[in-house]
Amino acid sequence: MSRPVYVLNGPNLNLLGIREPEIYGRATLDEIGVQVTERARQHGLAIVFRQSNHEGVLIDWGQEARTKACAIVFNPGGFSHTSVAILDALRAVQFPLVEVHLSNPYRREDFRRHSFVSEAATGVICGMGATGYLLAIDAVATLLNPSR
Repeated sequence: MSRPVYVLNGPNLNLLGIREPEIYGRATLDEIGVQVTERARQHGLAIVFRQSNHEGVLIDWGQEARTKACAIVFNPGGFSHTSVAILDALRAVQFPLVEVHLSNPYRREDFRRHSFVSEAATGVICGMGATGYLLAIDAVATLLNPSR
């Protein structure tokens, strides 16, 4: 069996659909997970879809992905702007890493405009709502098989 794509979600994303839907949309994380799994299946990819509010857990999953995954799609939430530790873990990844943000951080507060995770990412998708996750899966599929 081929390695899955790890789709990792950071703090407060378990509140999607409830917390500030005017910014983050009305889709729940579970609904996004179903859509991502279906899109990945269309590309012949499997998904491991996880969420944690704890920085250390996200670091552990990023390290686990190094040996068990073929790529990572990561919405680090608020840890984007604060976690050098997550950045350090992701710098060890030797395959595609696509960072996703539901909102456009460049249209928001100044502190949201810098992401440590972006320094390790192959690419960043932001401001596209839940569709950004699907675009990230499409990007990963292309990066894994560019001749496709």
